[in-house]
Amino acid sequence: DGYFYQRVTECRFSSKDLQGIEFIDSYVFNQAEHVRFNSTVGKYVGYTEHGVYNAEAWNSDAGILAQERGELERFCKQHAPIAYSA
Repeated sequence: DGYFYQRVTECRFSSKDLQGIEFIDSYVFNQAEHVRFNSTVGKYVGYTEHGVYNAEAWNSDAGILAQERGELERFCKQHAPIAYSA
């Protein structure tokens, strides 16, 4: 009973080249992803009615987009050496 909410952030590494890193920030509600930020796309994409609403609102806020776009550099590229050494 109840609701399930999850936020998943991940770095996807396609090669050892730092240009091949992708940052994904997904929002999941009741096991269905409803909105996602993808650094390759550079904006939020909604997959449900509520997700589309949130994506439009978040994409119109330059501060939110700048913060998400910065995560690729701040989080993914900083931790790439650790991922590659594992």
